[in-house]
Amino acid sequence: MSTSLTRAQVRRVDQLAVERYGISGLVLMENAGRNAAAIIRRVYGEVGRAAIVSGPGNNGGDGCVIARHLYNSGWSVWLMMTAGEDRMTPDTLANFRIVCAMQINPTVASDAASQQAFVRSVSGQEVVVDALLGTGFHGEVRSPTAELIDSINAKRTRGVVAIDVPSGLDCDSGRPSNATIRADLTVTFVADKKGFAGDSAGQYVGRVEVADIGAPPELIAEAAAYTDE
Repeated sequence: MSTSLTRAQVRRVDQLAVERYGISGLVLMENAGRNAAAIIRRVYGEVGRAAIVSGPGNNGGDGCVIARHLYNSGWSVWLMMTAGEDRMTPDTLANFRIVCAMQINPTVASDAASQQAFVRSVSGQEVVVDALLGTGFHGEVRSPTAELIDSINAKRTRGVVAIDVPSGLDCDSGRPSNATIRADLTVTFVADKKGFAGDSAGQYVGRVEVADIGAPPELIAEAAAYTDE
């Protein structure tokens, strides 16, 4: 029987990996992004085109790592960050700066007009990678991210890949919000999320693949028994 985790249990995996094993957040992010990129290449081909939309949180940092590894494997990559460096988490900022140093030339688009312009520039040949909102999301998606999600859903592309969880989907309940990515493929980290089994989640998660982040299996089993109640 496969393991599925709640939002709190996923946080517990990260916490124990850092505190007990000394695995830094940067290493976990690197493992996650590298393995997600490998799955994207396996599904969509060793050479392709990707338009990656990343938020300022750690989910966006995963997107930066994915951008690097797809680029290194020969893909054409366009990366858009929805916020500037002052709003990025430390690990996301570190990976964003690596992307800049590699001259992948990411676009920083913090306003609705520039975000919509980026989506309009995406062609039907590109795989869109959603790295906007992660497992911590719940509630309502705020503007302009809500409009960005709606525009991605309306765009005809080669496919949409959600990273960890489709942005706008509650990973515990599986319920969509006011704006939720409809993914063809969800690459989730560590284990399935509890909400993915919900009746309402299927049309948003699409095919689900689990990517390893380098956490020992004993740690994952311990986290799966954790409750924050």
